[in-house]
Amino acid sequence: MDQPEEHDNLEWLEAELQDTFDEDIEVDFNEPMLSMEIRKIYREQHPDMLDRRVYFRNLLRLQGELIKLQDWVQHTGAKVLIIMEGRDSAGKGGVIKRITQRLNPRVARVVALPAPSRREQSQWYFQRYVPHLPAGGEIVLFDRSWYNRAGVERVMGFATPDQVEQFFEDVPEFERMLVRSGIILMKYWFSITDEEQQLRFLMRVHDPMKQWKLSPMDLQSRVRWEQYTKAKEEMFARTNIPEAPWYIVEGNDKKRERLNCIEHLLSRIPYHEIPHEKVELPERVFNPDYERRVLPPELYVPKVY
Repeated sequence: MDQPEEHDNLEWLEAELQDTFDEDIEVDFNEPMLSMEIRKIYREQHPDMLDRRVYFRNLLRLQGELIKLQDWVQHTGAKVLIIMEGRDSAGKGGVIKRITQRLNPRVARVVALPAPSRREQSQWYFQRYVPHLPAGGEIVLFDRSWYNRAGVERVMGFATPDQVEQFFEDVPEFERMLVRSGIILMKYWFSITDEEQQLRFLMRVHDPMKQWKLSPMDLQSRVRWEQYTKAKEEMFARTNIPEAPWYIVEGNDKKRERLNCIEHLLSRIPYHEIPHEKVELPERVFNPDYERRVLPPELYVPKVY
């Protein structure tokens, strides 16, 4: 007697799974406005890109594990801070998007601070970042962080040599304080080659849906590639501490970059699956005297599609 209802439920679940797959394709749809010439160049430069089926299968598996991590963080009151750094166009945003895609935004949030205001410039350097640190039961991802001082601020001359030196002296102890307070601190650097950045910038120039990503600062990063390289090398040498080491993610292949980073993140946090009580969907209460009101048609969004 229950077979038709079960069949309907299965069809509904299959439709939901298809929506999930379509959402993944939409999120992962790269360079939709590019010319065929640019697409051809990109494919020639990336002959060994990870197969899409392998990528999606593993991405969904890892996102399932991220939900278990989220449950563990909520259950234990853990505090997780993930710092994402790297050159412009290195893929930080894509990795962050895949990490947070299926998580509860009340648990996992992204911090991407704008340039400091005049007031913030007069504060202790780390002060503007402190309010955004995770509380118990939270995962916070910094899309760029206090390491701006070791990179763009240093290379572009927004910080004096004395300020940069003070930063290098302060940041190891600052991060040790965070770890001593119970924060799980992960620091990732996304690495791409000179040629790959050139190609990605070229793609942004020709893609009207991504031109907003090209700021004057980004263009300067091309000009000053070697200066950024030297700054990065000193940053690693002076801030790679046992309590908060750096992890470098190779990013020329975006799909491998995302999977490798998430896999590593999960391997470094001692989470475990939290048992949940079985959810029972309650029966809807029907009131025979209730009559649904008819709303005026102007309240509805036009059915264009």
